[in-house]
Amino acid sequence: MGRKRLITDSYPVVKRREGPAGHSKGELAPELGEETQPFSQEEADLELLRLFDLAWQYGPCTGITRLQRWHRAEQLGLEPPPEVRQVLKTHPGDPRFQCSLWHLYPI
Repeated sequence: MGRKRLITDSYPVVKRREGPAGHSKGELAPELGEETQPFSQEEADLELLRLFDLAWQYGPCTGITRLQRWHRAEQLGLEPPPEVRQVLKTHPGDPRFQCSLWHLYPI
């Protein structure tokens, strides 16, 4: 009986050359002539809130607002980031800031 067939028997192994300095694997390079724009303050705030939603140590985030979750975590002694509360207080009534990532999905 012959040896077990490998995927590389059908598809040749292609070795990739190292890219230019500063280009890491898995990172998309910007198109020629396209400059990367720095985050605006609003985008940075939304990213902070997104990371807060994804942080499991503060408990579940479905069914409540971000501010309610922040207060619950504070009451439980979980020490939520104070920056999150500041961002939430500066954007009252804006659902992009007040509601979690999952607010559009049914529970």
